[in-house]
Amino acid sequence: MASFKQNKIRKRGFTLIELLVVIAIIAILIALLLPAVQQAREAARRTQCKNNLKQFGLALHNYEGTFGMFPMTNAQNYLPNTQGFSPQARLLPYMEQANLQNLLDFTQPAFTGPFNALVPNPQFASAFATPLQVMLCPSDPAETQNTGAGGAVYSGLNYMISYGSGTNANYDLRWRTDGICYENSNAKIRDITDGTSNTVIMSESIRSVGADFTLAAGTLPKFNYQATLNGSSGVSAARQPVQGLAGSGGGWVNGPAGVINNPDLATIWPMKSTWRGAASAALRGRGTSWAHSGAISTLTNGYNTPNSKIPDVVIHFTGFFGPRSWHVGGAQVLLGDGAVKFLSDNIDTVLHRGMHSRNGGEVLGEF
Repeated sequence: MASFKQNKIRKRGFTLIELLVVIAIIAILIALLLPAVQQAREAARRTQCKNNLKQFGLALHNYEGTFGMFPMTNAQNYLPNTQGFSPQARLLPYMEQANLQNLLDFTQPAFTGPFNALVPNPQFASAFATPLQVMLCPSDPAETQNTGAGGAVYSGLNYMISYGSGTNANYDLRWRTDGICYENSNAKIRDITDGTSNTVIMSESIRSVGADFTLAAGTLPKFNYQATLNGSSGVSAARQPVQGLAGSGGGWVNGPAGVINNPDLATIWPMKSTWRGAASAALRGRGTSWAHSGAISTLTNGYNTPNSKIPDVVIHFTGFFGPRSWHVGGAQVLLGDGAVKFLSDNIDTVLHRGMHSRNGGEVLGEF
């Protein structure tokens, strides 16, 4: 009798088919939930990026209120084979980094050596290696620090101060440009005659990674291009009688004044083959160091629209740039009134360049 009752007892549990169905349902739920989690995380990172730019806006206005001008860059220092500090370095006390700024001395060269093998002034090397979260977009996957010539360590930067539209000859920042910063500049708020709410004074970019490399001409690295294209071939770095650089080939064509004027980068970049990464000996990678005064590291212009398929092009000490980000659909910029705007990848090129000009008199309309 007991044996009969034991046979009537059945063990309850999942069948194989039921188990597979449950696993499939869980997988579907995860697939639906994961993009939402990723979007929420990106939204938080984008908000932090926006806040970083707002901090720069406050710092720029406080600096201008203190010194009567926006911070300058002095890539060509007063001594041979030296370079000065970036405008971002000059803003440190206004971004709650007075202790770090106290380690710097703006009367001394920041970097020494020939242009293709710069090294930091030894007394500032440890300061230059210090990572600052306010300088970094949290969406950028690049390493915070990178190594340059002689093993020097630098902390990177995502937020670039504008030296103008890059149109005509305004890319030559050895002269006065239509931006708020250029070599040994003294631009003031009153010089933004287009209106502070219509003028971009900073924008985010992405940081370069890795060593320099070469690709076949006409070949692009993986988008969003964590390197800058070297466009120096065919361009003389010599100072001309007028503002601008003289082209001598390689796709570069001179305008009526004998200098490059509004180049068609779409026809030029396919002729180039060398790319600059974060470990470039001359600090020619984008956002390589927050302290470096070179345009490639800390400055920008509005010649290219946000996340342009045309890569940023570095030419000797200058180049043709544009906002870049890892945010979907555009990049963030800081206006002269302190507002931060998200500019679409599809913004009109003429409008975009006009926004980076402080005194062009353009009628911009909505953006």
